[in-house]
Amino acid sequence: MEKLVLSPPHSQSPPPPHKSMNNTSRRSLTTTSIHIMALDSIVNVNSLFTLAVFLGLALNPSDPNYTLIITTACAASSAVAEHLVAFHVYSFSSFLFSSLIASALKQAIRTAKDDDDGGDVVVVGGGVEMAHHVNLKMLRAGILASAAGSASGCVFLTLALVDLVQIKLGSLACWSWYSLAAIAPLDQQVTVFAFRYSCYILLVLSAFSSISFLYWSHCSGRCYSSVQTAEQKQNQPINLLSFPSAWNRLSFPLEPPSNLLKIALFVKKWPHRFQAGGLERHALTLHLTLAKRGHELHIFTASSPNTTFPKYPISNLHFHQSKPTNAGYLDQAIAWRQFQAQNSTGKPFDVIHTESVGLLHTRSRGLPNLAVTWHGIAYEAMHTDIIQELLRTPEEHRAYALTERATKVVEEVKFFQNYAHHVATSNHAGDVLKRIYMIPEERVHIILNGVDEEIFKPDVTKGKDFKQKFGIPQSKSLIFGMAGRLVKDKGHPLMFEALKQIFTENSRFRESVVVLVAGDGPWSTRYKDLGANLLVLGPLEQAQLAGFYNAIDVFVNPTLRAQGLDHTLLEAILTGKPVMATRLASITGSVIVGPEMGYTFSPTIDSLKKVLYQVWEDGRGNLEMKGQASRERGLKLFAATKMATAYERLFLCISYNGESSYDYCTYHPPNA
Repeated sequence: MEKLVLSPPHSQSPPPPHKSMNNTSRRSLTTTSIHIMALDSIVNVNSLFTLAVFLGLALNPSDPNYTLIITTACAASSAVAEHLVAFHVYSFSSFLFSSLIASALKQAIRTAKDDDDGGDVVVVGGGVEMAHHVNLKMLRAGILASAAGSASGCVFLTLALVDLVQIKLGSLACWSWYSLAAIAPLDQQVTVFAFRYSCYILLVLSAFSSISFLYWSHCSGRCYSSVQTAEQKQNQPINLLSFPSAWNRLSFPLEPPSNLLKIALFVKKWPHRFQAGGLERHALTLHLTLAKRGHELHIFTASSPNTTFPKYPISNLHFHQSKPTNAGYLDQAIAWRQFQAQNSTGKPFDVIHTESVGLLHTRSRGLPNLAVTWHGIAYEAMHTDIIQELLRTPEEHRAYALTERATKVVEEVKFFQNYAHHVATSNHAGDVLKRIYMIPEERVHIILNGVDEEIFKPDVTKGKDFKQKFGIPQSKSLIFGMAGRLVKDKGHPLMFEALKQIFTENSRFRESVVVLVAGDGPWSTRYKDLGANLLVLGPLEQAQLAGFYNAIDVFVNPTLRAQGLDHTLLEAILTGKPVMATRLASITGSVIVGPEMGYTFSPTIDSLKKVLYQVWEDGRGNLEMKGQASRERGLKLFAATKMATAYERLFLCISYNGESSYDYCTYHPPNA
């Protein structure tokens, strides 16, 4: 498999003013436009000739009105009429074969182009583009086969015309001047047949060799130059600060760097056991990994009044706790004083990281070595408010969150500028920060969330043990799973109503499936009312969650929250399970990018029911294939190691930016 740069026109940025038109034309050669043009030309020509075939078939050779022959002896035999029809059918079959091959190739190219997350990142013409894996040998063979089919169709159509001339003007055996002038001077009927078949062979070989020569000379110099250019250019360095895609796609060294960092983290709350939201789990996974890689971590967070703060056997991991405010937030004044004390002790902090507004913007101003990770922004949250309003029952009072949220967006656009660097946890959030919040692209970096790949991985034994522990019958044909907080904005009222209706209207569904719900919240009691085949397991530890994911066949996340990137989806994917989730921009843009990854639905009861039925009908066989595809992609993007090494490189870039001896802001591909 070779890499082919597939760049849609809208993704190609215009050349800088100082670039010459020659450079622009060379840049355009990195696309597959010439392949598409060649295939389009084949299909168009085939369509025209197919029309000619149907016009020929519309003739009635046996009708005496269709002939201009005066002498009856010169009339063509019935065999000539049969050949006429046969050659038309052969011609039509050849053109149809050619068009089907061309259409299949076009669809394959477009499918690869639409798969934004499936390609490798390359530098072409000074810009960043995606190189997808396309089998160029098969592509060339397909184009040549399609061209050969067109040539074959033309030959059969020509032979049909020879027969048509004989029917209209007289047999070649009669030496009709008009027939000979219309076809070619031939000696006798035997020569005609010899001419037919030798001509057929010669035309096919000539067409094939001519097309091969033209394609290989033209495409090797132009089309193939796009591949050659991609392979040459992909070894060029990339400026990471202007890299437009997720850093998880890049391959950073697994070995810790020679320059270890002193990192300050501000987070409102540190997770304890299973009591953690997505932000806290991100902070835990990322910074424990960084500490294990040798970096010195100082974590400024609020203390836990009702629980014992967790301890870790890592000497370079330091916690600085402070009593939370009455509202439960991190006391900014105390945390800042603790930070200043540590910053003046020994080596100053190389980089400062805050999980969302763990460090308020009033204190982040003027800190060039600061990066903030956003797990949800007000612009994304507006989608959540719209969904909640649409799902509001007549008995509920109208919420005014939308009006308040619009004001919040304006406030965020203003104060977000106080943070030097922004990390978006989804592709959609990164796009919003650049376009809507108008933050310069070199200050916005996309690093997708990651989960521990050593914990969340396929394990058949864990799955069996989990099912045995909770008494899940082996006779059930399908097991659905849900995990997280069982609250309204996570979509559980929607899921409850969808399951209730399905259980009522379809007894086969109710009797053949089991729904496992891991988590705690107001809707746990309601779920228990749906019957014995819905088990509420309560909150689970990480090790138990690994068994939970291995026990289910598909994971369902009916969330109504449009912001952030839910960790439960990523945990299920790394465990090798397909996922079902609400059709939100952050999910469809980064996680469920196609049907091979899982299923998406609109936040309505009807849409959710339809997809639940579809999953049930697909069965375990299809779900296992989707799960395997999900895990393969998940290991490339959602593993904790990928996330941690990307953050590490960002922190090194921020810390050493401008120092010529340490060019951490430039990415050199591994094969460079």
